Amino acid sequence: MTELELKSFLKENFPKENEKCEWKEFKSLKSSISARQGEDLISYISSISNMEGGNIILGIEDKTLKIIGIQDFHDYNIDNIKYRILGNCTNLSSEGFDIVEYVTSDTNKIVWIVKVPKHQFRLPVYAHKKAWQRIGDNLVPMTKERLNNILNENLIIEDWSKKIIEGVSIEDLDEEAIKKARKEFIKRNPKYIDEIEKWDNIKFLDKAKLTIQGKITRACFILLGKEEEEHYLDSAVKIRWNLKTLENQDKDFEIFSIPLILSVDEIYKKIRNLKYRYLREGTLFPDEVLRYDPFVIREPLNNAIAHQDYSKKGRINLVEFEDDHLIFTNLGTFLPKTVENVVLKDSPEEFYRNTFLVEAMRNLGMIETQGGGIRKVFNFQKQRFFPMPEYDFSDEKVKVTIVGKVINEEFAKILIKNPEITLEDTLILDKVQKRKKLTDDEFIYLKKKKFIEGRKGSNYISYNVIEPTKNKDLLADYINNRSLDDRHFKELILEFISKSGKAKRKDIDNFIIPKLSSALTDSKKKNKVTNLLSSLRMEGKIKSLPGYFWEKV
Repeated sequence: MTELELKSFLKENFPKENEKCEWKEFKSLKSSISARQGEDLISYISSISNMEGGNIILGIEDKTLKIIGIQDFHDYNIDNIKYRILGNCTNLSSEGFDIVEYVTSDTNKIVWIVKVPKHQFRLPVYAHKKAWQRIGDNLVPMTKERLNNILNENLIIEDWSKKIIEGVSIEDLDEEAIKKARKEFIKRNPKYIDEIEKWDNIKFLDKAKLTIQGKITRACFILLGKEEEEHYLDSAVKIRWNLKTLENQDKDFEIFSIPLILSVDEIYKKIRNLKYRYLREGTLFPDEVLRYDPFVIREPLNNAIAHQDYSKKGRINLVEFEDDHLIFTNLGTFLPKTVENVVLKDSPEEFYRNTFLVEAMRNLGMIETQGGGIRKVFNFQKQRFFPMPEYDFSDEKVKVTIVGKVINEEFAKILIKNPEITLEDTLILDKVQKRKKLTDDEFIYLKKKKFIEGRKGSNYISYNVIEPTKNKDLLADYINNRSLDDRHFKELILEFISKSGKAKRKDIDNFIIPKLSSALTDSKKKNKVTNLLSSLRMEGKIKSLPGYFWEKV
């Protein structure tokens, strides 16, 4: 296009700045991509993505639409700039994000059109650690109202599982799968026990909400379809079981297809669910349990089937490791905001990706809705004193890790000796045993419950929790942790005295006491400071002066 033709094209397609469009002159890209917040390209990308998506045109004059052209590209080009922008715009989706270059044929001026996708479901896009938005043609930090709208939005999607498969009849369903479905249906729905024998298969499938007026849905075919007819689902419905060695090498594998109502039983048989023994204190008789409660295997597997994003045509995976843990993965984002919402706050999602399939599986006793199944899995692990399940939602997958053994015997003893510790408490304390970072809310919660001591980032199980175990190793660890904590406070006192020249005891108290564990009473906090000062004096690092002053030696 000539410069005149390009200008006409831009006026026709991007006539004015608004929440979907931004014009930027940006003759030089050197300090325009990621520089001054609220003025650079990534800020504008955040603002437009956080609305409905749109376009940013670079190289044209604001208001007039005069083509200036990008003149200094610094070290950017069409390819590398996309990676840099994605790296600096948290949550910006790579799908739909693009940059198109136009070069005028007569004046050789270069214009870029940055195509910005709408933010992903419940994920605001951030630049400079801030979320931005547009109000008219103005770029502003995101309002609380707009942020809440994004975080609480409802996802409206077509139910893939409800679609009727044309050309398929009841003859394409597996007879054994239908028999299994009838058996499981009556367990979940005993009110039909006197009627079900009179139903033909067509009526049963409608009652079980697998079919719609006798027509076969994808949900029905996933659960009951004949394996040889899997092409009706584009052969996309597969589950791969894989056994790996301690060295992460493949040892065995098998791929399972429809009907999945039968396949889940076959997969379950593949897993080496051996007996696990561990001794409780005070007895020579061991507790003996299966490494994995059957529910702990079936629930994540059936959840993966129910919530898989089948439109992506990928497999569900179940990986079994010889060191006694299982990993389940399925494609698709986790629709509830967090696992904690489901397990602790009893706040499951109000809708599902495959609503029709979820309802059918519920009717057949394969899953529980309202988050009850996930909570049960956590409770089963707690009852065994095993680690809590771990959920990972990166890479647009749901990954669940289940460990079938005690990984920290000391932590298990703490749970045994403190039966009043709830599932909610265990879920957070589990992060402490795994040395995972606590959120501010989790840290404050555990502090208030007097379950931990120490500073955020170097916290440890408190004496209140350890004392009932009477375990020497645990007490030794506690004393060691506390000594490390004391060392930190000593360093703070030394630095405070050093910078003050000399420091009054009252000032030292005011500096240190607010930093001490909330589990300590005020008098114990004051005694703690006294002990720290005495220890430093005995070490020859500080000395006392008249008037309750302390000075560094």
